[in-house]
Amino acid sequence: MKDFLKFTLATVTGIILSSIVLFIIGMVTLFGIMAASGTETIVKKNSVMILDLNGTLVERTQEDPLGILSQLFNDDSNTYGLDDILSSIKKAKENEDIKGIYLQANSLGTSYASLQEIRNALLDFKESGKFVIAYADSYTQGLYYLSSAADKVLLNPKGMIEWRGIASTPLFYKDLLQKIGVEMQVFKVGTYKSAVEPFTATEMSPANREQVTAFISSIWSQVTEGVSASRNIPVDSLNAYADRMLMFYPAEESVRCGLADTLVYRNDVRDYLKRLVDIDEDDNLSLLGLGDMINVRKNVPKDKSGNIIAVYYASGEITDYPGSATSEEGIVGSKVIRDLRKLKENDDVKAVVLRVNSPGGSAFASEQIWYAVKELKTKKPVIVSMSDYAASGGYYISCGADTIVAEPTTLTGSIGIFGMVPNVKELIDKIGLSYDVVKTNKYADFGNIMRPFSEGEKALLQMMVAEGYDTFITRCAEGRHTTKEAIEKIAEGRVWTGEAAKELGLVDELGGIDKALEIAVAKAGVEGYTIVSYPEKKDVLSSLLDTKPTNYVESQLLKSKLGEYYRQFSLLKNLKEQSMIQARVPFELNIK
Repeated sequence: MKDFLKFTLATVTGIILSSIVLFIIGMVTLFGIMAASGTETIVKKNSVMILDLNGTLVERTQEDPLGILSQLFNDDSNTYGLDDILSSIKKAKENEDIKGIYLQANSLGTSYASLQEIRNALLDFKESGKFVIAYADSYTQGLYYLSSAADKVLLNPKGMIEWRGIASTPLFYKDLLQKIGVEMQVFKVGTYKSAVEPFTATEMSPANREQVTAFISSIWSQVTEGVSASRNIPVDSLNAYADRMLMFYPAEESVRCGLADTLVYRNDVRDYLKRLVDIDEDDNLSLLGLGDMINVRKNVPKDKSGNIIAVYYASGEITDYPGSATSEEGIVGSKVIRDLRKLKENDDVKAVVLRVNSPGGSAFASEQIWYAVKELKTKKPVIVSMSDYAASGGYYISCGADTIVAEPTTLTGSIGIFGMVPNVKELIDKIGLSYDVVKTNKYADFGNIMRPFSEGEKALLQMMVAEGYDTFITRCAEGRHTTKEAIEKIAEGRVWTGEAAKELGLVDELGGIDKALEIAVAKAGVEGYTIVSYPEKKDVLSSLLDTKPTNYVESQLLKSKLGEYYRQFSLLKNLKEQSMIQARVPFELNIK
């Protein structure tokens, strides 16, 4: 018994001491990485910036708390911030010791508008006389569009270039819901408001097919024209190559058709780059990754005027209040309102660029943000810069700005409102559940999903949706300085590309965030200024303390495992948390 107690005590002591040692090591590592993350990168002569794209693109990234959770779940996916990429390309252009950019195009989950913005940044970079070289074992269509801006497109001898055109393949849940006994009760305004179709139909309506055909054709036109200009290949030939599906031919055929310049194995690319920067093959090539470039100091003196041009990022679904699964990574109305009020009251802020990347969401939250933008505009210029999406609620919060800037491939418009409430009576009948009700007034149990809506309830909801649509139309008319009748002609829930939206007057200028900043500076009338991004990014320690493991498992691990099916999973999971009245584009556009 004495030996057992000794052994137990020794084991407990060992566990306690090991825990203390591991805690100390962990804290030392934490603070070491925190200190290193802010260390300035020293650029060596004849350096090359490497843009290694293999993961997912977002508007802005937050600090990954040491990658501990990534390692714990064996998650090797990468998340890149568009802001970091654009800033790094600009710094590489300005730095004399960086001779070029090496674009390693593996895989990137993003939309064509973001690719177009990066592509334009690369074209601007080339104006400095420096080189851009692209390589991939196999190019996805989107990354080939991006890479076609390079001086040379390198391809693995056994690789391929995906070049097939653009398709939209939405999923429909009606039959699935019908089988389990769920009916979606829909109330909408707008012939083209197709967000509800996946729940009420088994194929696209003629109106939806018309609008989808129009906007994917517009995007494909932008893609082919861009590639044509960079590769000196006629658009007709590019369409012919798409119809041939060159990806199934030997790689030599892509070279013969002009899509690629050279076939080379990945191991030989470094020697190819060494020759471009004129160093010996035995010398080390200095490659600066995105993480290094973030810490490269800009070649501009620090502004001392105190003037600020604010860039406020509003990205994701629009929700009313924090707490929902969708609000964690989205636009929370209550928070945005508070932040915009602070920018309004800050006299150092001379203009605000509102960067919008949103398919919409809660109509109520959209109205509140619209009002906050309107109030902000009374004190200083507000310029909207649209990213991949700024549609429905995303357009709602944008329409009151002084100027709206969008990429030609941005999806916007979709001016319309809908409401959707499930009826699970058939489901509860199937599984043997029943319910009863006692109420004091006619509509006391309104919203009970255990039964279908009565005719009176349907009329009330439709009236509310119609009123919301009329308000949306009014806001757009006021913001765009036109009549409600003019907006109604291009509304009806129809989605437009930025290119079409400019012709219709929904957008003022075509371009990216740099264009929006240029306009903001001009309207602010300042010479000296500093660009400051909001909301402020969390540091490593704050991110670590705020990270909830359960949310990380869902948002990171499931994304990496489910891939393109994660959005459908997320949609069904969070459907119960959606606001009853929505201003948003289709839940899943599914453009490929």
